Amino acid sequence: MNYYFLGIGGIGMSALARFFHQRGDTVCGYDRTPSPLTDRLQAEGIDIHFDDNPDRLPADIDLVVYTPAVPTDTLEFQALLARGVKMEKRSQVLGELTRGKRCIAVAGSHGKTSTSAMIAHLLSKASCGCNAFLGGISKNFQSNLHVDPQSDLIVVEADEYDRSFLQLHPHMAVVTATDPDHLDIYGDHRHMLEAYLQFASQVDPSGRLLIKDGTFITADGESLLPHGHHHHDHHHHHDHDHQPLTTDHRPLTTDHWPLTTYTARGVEADYYAINVRTYSGNLFFDLRTPDGVLYDLELQGTALFNVENAVAAAAIALACGLDQYQLRHGLKTFQGVQRRFDYRIREKDLVYIDDYAHHPQELQSTIESVRYLYPGKRLVGIFQPHLYSRTRDLADDFARVLQTLDEVIMLPIYPAREKPILGVTSSMVLRKMDTMSKYLCTPDQALELVPALCPDVVLTLGAGDIDRLVPRLETVLKETML
Repeated sequence: MNYYFLGIGGIGMSALARFFHQRGDTVCGYDRTPSPLTDRLQAEGIDIHFDDNPDRLPADIDLVVYTPAVPTDTLEFQALLARGVKMEKRSQVLGELTRGKRCIAVAGSHGKTSTSAMIAHLLSKASCGCNAFLGGISKNFQSNLHVDPQSDLIVVEADEYDRSFLQLHPHMAVVTATDPDHLDIYGDHRHMLEAYLQFASQVDPSGRLLIKDGTFITADGESLLPHGHHHHDHHHHHDHDHQPLTTDHRPLTTDHWPLTTYTARGVEADYYAINVRTYSGNLFFDLRTPDGVLYDLELQGTALFNVENAVAAAAIALACGLDQYQLRHGLKTFQGVQRRFDYRIREKDLVYIDDYAHHPQELQSTIESVRYLYPGKRLVGIFQPHLYSRTRDLADDFARVLQTLDEVIMLPIYPAREKPILGVTSSMVLRKMDTMSKYLCTPDQALELVPALCPDVVLTLGAGDIDRLVPRLETVLKETML
């Protein structure tokens, strides 16, 4: 088959491109800008160009795979439409690939990349094996794709953007969080939750649905889960005056699938962590399951919020038949995902962590984790805001969270797809901070400034092109340690 990818540099798109290329199909594509990921794809032998030019389109195309991120007025998009070749969204193609396999889908407004990477790592270390399409570069696989032709398990990240995840009919599913997000698509939080419920109803009745405790509760406190489901109530009695929310094809009832819940630390949930503690930068916890407690599980060099992701990943791995020794070994050897609390330097005198946190809540979680793991250390953070609109809407929250760093360095806003908004700049956020230790500079200036501040722990934060700075900063910091 000949595949053409519009937007081939996207994290989800590139995993599909890699998959077809490894399978022996012909793959080429277009993206707007080169990136470390497109460099890798080209090195693997995939032909990519960066000018929107219909003359560059191959003569033979069996299927065009495109993403909602590529505007429909792109010249190549229009030319392909006019040509009448078959075009499918990334989510449709992924949906077709998972059919006939046992799909494990991880959905949620955040946590899904780390959780799905963890599940894939755990299963890949056990006899069942797995395939995986991930939304980040797993450091264990050194890729966002893992292929095991012997296994019928396929781990995928289920994207709620554009309702893509409704293409999936999983054997097992996890819902990690349902914070309001993508309201441009859904209109309001309740409609977003209803899409998640629709997704949940598509899980195989003989499979497993694992949701984070409290996930399906609307802003005004109404639970959208079917009436009568409480964690400790396994009798599934139904109150017939109150019809559960129905989806297109069938009412959601708790008899439909074994619904289990998890949380980081809660006593009501079916799976949860207790006795979480840290020792020399690693995390230890005990896992309470319906079948008893597993003591002293270890996660190496990772953020506090990954304990909760590990609880979910462990619940799924156990349901897939892993024993406690495989689970222990898998958790301990999980190296994480690039740009997710990603250790670049981990020495006694200097730690450097890179993280793509770009929302005040995420920044706060990351900074709190660093403070928990490295109490009393001098913390220097470099933040690149992502989007003018988000910076404008959340400026006060950004200032409040960032001023908890010992030294704050801000880079100019990364515009992504947006036009500048008058008066919205990084210095607008800096002005709101009650601290004197704050700087605004370019990435090049930051390379000189950071070592001069004599940090114990350095943190790079943001979702834009700050990833280009990371290897350069790592090199500079390693030189200062000599």
